[in-house]
Amino acid sequence: MHARRVVLNSRPGKNGEPSPGNFRLEQITLTPDLKDGQVLVRTLYLSVDPYMRCRMNEDTGADYLGPWELSECVDGGGVGVVETSRCSALAEGDVVTSFNWPWQTHAVMMGSSLQKVDSQMVDGHLSYFLGPVGITGLTALLGVREKGHVTKGANQTMVVSGAAGACGSLAGQIGRLDGCAGVVGICGSNEKCRALVEDLGFTAAINYRSEDVSARLKEICPDGIDVYFDNVGGSISEAVIEQMNRGGHVILCGQISQYNKDVPYPPPLSDKTQEILQSRSITRERFMVLSYMSKSEAALFELSQLVKSAQIKVLETVVNGIENMGVAFCSMMKGGNIGKQIVKISD
Repeated sequence: MHARRVVLNSRPGKNGEPSPGNFRLEQITLTPDLKDGQVLVRTLYLSVDPYMRCRMNEDTGADYLGPWELSECVDGGGVGVVETSRCSALAEGDVVTSFNWPWQTHAVMMGSSLQKVDSQMVDGHLSYFLGPVGITGLTALLGVREKGHVTKGANQTMVVSGAAGACGSLAGQIGRLDGCAGVVGICGSNEKCRALVEDLGFTAAINYRSEDVSARLKEICPDGIDVYFDNVGGSISEAVIEQMNRGGHVILCGQISQYNKDVPYPPPLSDKTQEILQSRSITRERFMVLSYMSKSEAALFELSQLVKSAQIKVLETVVNGIENMGVAFCSMMKGGNIGKQIVKISD
């Protein structure tokens, strides 16, 4: 049978922005004969995420993350349906997901590498297994819980950067549900600011492209900032940390503003910011969701309940067609998405 796949065509230049031309679409033929333990899956949805920019480099800078190889099929979060099975644990029609799903319209995979999911957990919105009821939701929920130290009734203020992205849009809502008195989002357009406040219940939002972030934070957070969910790094993070209270907590989740630069991860901070962290006893530890997978089952169940009861609202940007994977990825890296960027591959 014929399938289409996306391979890595070239790597971005040093300190380079990725372009759709870094990816190439190919036609392939899949063997109809499955071996024991294998399944043929049809891809429904694929995810594009900021961490993938690191996988475009020869060295990802992270020991747990392998680079994509040139002329090889690209992979990431995916969800699909089993069409043929020679795996005893999976039957035709089962919905499955994986963190290492090939960017192909159809694929032959080992059943043991796939996780069967129940579509009722997401009320049939299967793309949610890549966002709020998947690794993105786990990152937001466990990041806030493990590193944010939010206490109900303590009148804390949380700031989220990259707040209209897949993870930030969930983290702010979780902070509010867990008891933050104020949740402020930083994002890159007035449309995103409006979505954060009107749709997701953030207290306020700041457009970093058109507003003075430091001045606006002083207005909105007169009593300082207690928790900072950091998705972007760079000058925005330094502006937030400058206004943090003693004993505050930085949840170091991502540094998207730095991913096109040739710097180590997490990127170094200025001496001034380092001094603020030390003198005010502010914790800033890298958060890696893979270290907390023992808590994932209970957390996914909780996320499912929060989404189904509409206590967490989900924002998604959906692009159609495997031929648009590179375009969707590059758009997401420039902030072209609101919420989770998804590519729909088939019905």
